[in-house]
Amino acid sequence: MVKPLLVIAACVTILSGCASRSDTLYEELGGQAKINEIVENFVYEIEYNDTILPYFADTDIDRFMEKFAEQLCVFSGGPCSYSGDTMEQVHGGMNITEADFNLTVDLFINAMNKANVPHTVQNKLINRMTHTREQMLYL
Repeated sequence: MVKPLLVIAACVTILSGCASRSDTLYEELGGQAKINEIVENFVYEIEYNDTILPYFADTDIDRFMEKFAEQLCVFSGGPCSYSGDTMEQVHGGMNITEADFNLTVDLFINAMNKANVPHTVQNKLINRMTHTREQMLYL
């Protein structure tokens, strides 16, 4: 005969294991396919924005897309590493204003909206990206 206490303990252990399992932000986003979609949408947003597009005038867009996707993967806890230049190296001398930085964040949010990323997930990702702000701005 199985002891009821033992069964309850086993159920609690199994359920707490399930409850403590949490998806990574990478999984919440939808993995690499969704990250690639966001990056493509972001480039589209930039392409049609007369204020931000000049910042990308000398940019190798294919490389930008590859490296930005790597960054988003890293920021979201995905199975990747970033192999690009530092934010200071990339943005140094661009004299990015706070207004233009904020506009670019808005374009990024538009890109995530178009990829149907839930706002709660967007907020988590943006929160993880905030440390790059000072590395990009002209202060």
